[in-house]
Amino acid sequence: MRPHDIVVLLKIAAKGDKPWLMKDLSIELGISASEISESLNRSAIARLISKDKKQLMKLSILDFLEHGLRYVYPDRPGSKVRGIPTSHSAPPLSNEIVSEDAYVWPYGEGTVRGEAIEPLHPKVPEACLKDPKFYEYMALCDALRVGRAREKNIAIEELKKRLC
Repeated sequence: MRPHDIVVLLKIAAKGDKPWLMKDLSIELGISASEISESLNRSAIARLISKDKKQLMKLSILDFLEHGLRYVYPDRPGSKVRGIPTSHSAPPLSNEIVSEDAYVWPYGEGTVRGEAIEPLHPKVPEACLKDPKFYEYMALCDALRVGRAREKNIAIEELKKRLC
């Protein structure tokens, strides 16, 4: 698995019941069509999507996010930069957690200064600005990667509501 495999799976999840094509994912995420195809193949091998690549294995994805994400793709907040809020600084967690420390994905057109969190793929900030539901998924993932126990617990509950 590669970090952007999670991005691809969560983009599909954000689409809900809407049909999707690999070329649409490629355009919306800014990831090449061949990388999308390889990503789906890896996810099928990992049993995170069905063999025909049409149905997400939502419980398996949730299990991986809850128990594996922070170990496989860890990150630590870095220097203060301008960017787009993530983790507990972005919806839906920003509605429940009040914190003076903001976490952001570095992004030149961002409006918030905070500690830098590297996104799972460099194109994530742009893709999130175009899709609020996808943005919530990615921010919740970052809460699992860098958050404290309370943030992680709330993030898991929010992911369960959205995925299952």
